[in-house]
Amino acid sequence: MDASAIFGLQLIFSLIVWGLIAKWIAAPWLQTLSRRQALFWLTLPHAFRHIGMAFLVPGIVLQGLPENFAIPTAYGDLISAVLALFALSALRSGRTGALLLVWIFNIVGSVDLILALSHAEAIPYIGAAWYIPTFLVPLLLVTHFMIFIRLLQRERSNKANQSSRLDNFTQPTISSGSQGAPN
Repeated sequence: MDASAIFGLQLIFSLIVWGLIAKWIAAPWLQTLSRRQALFWLTLPHAFRHIGMAFLVPGIVLQGLPENFAIPTAYGDLISAVLALFALSALRSGRTGALLLVWIFNIVGSVDLILALSHAEAIPYIGAAWYIPTFLVPLLLVTHFMIFIRLLQRERSNKANQSSRLDNFTQPTISSGSQGAPN
């Protein structure tokens, strides 16, 4: 099996696993939270997208990594991380405009990932950064999808009376039941 086939297999397998984790564990737990709390937790992993700057580091990536992949991908991830931090801060403080910041971050971040994945010619040169598109990108794609779903949903009436501040964060807990669903 060549590198492109292995890359594709790992990418698809990770998408499936992250999708199942989202369906079985994250989504049921997030439904118990207010919209702002759920968006906070879904946006949080994106604050680590600065890791994509690794595509510019010789030794992590192999010589010959196309610049038309490395530069836009690295800086697209950095911009997405900064936007995620702004959105997280706004969600946490309950500021007006927080949902708009989440929309902006989510659109920019999604487009960045889709454009990066369209560069199949970069696969042989990714080197040690292989884990980014085969493990982290699927997680980010799943959370972007979940953010879009949550942004498009109306706030449920039982959540509408909750404070928009996130002062009382709840931690996900796994029950000891056979299903392993969050409490």
